[in-house]
Amino acid sequence: MTVKSGICLALCCISAIAAVGSVFELSSGQPELGSTTTTLILAISIPVTMILFWIAVQDTKANQQ
Repeated sequence: MTVKSGICLALCCISAIAAVGSVFELSSGQPELGSTTTTLILAISIPVTMILFWIAVQDTKANQQ
């Protein structure tokens, strides 16, 4: 694993936690940041999580060859 893939995985974990937290906030009925902001965080964090994970995997594959 390289530093780049490690950083991508760390950011991937943070964005995944933000997505899960947003789901819980929205399901509670009264999100602290408001429904619009929480929905926006959820909508951004899901693709960011997938993209960062893909970048980390591709970087690791490239450095193994």
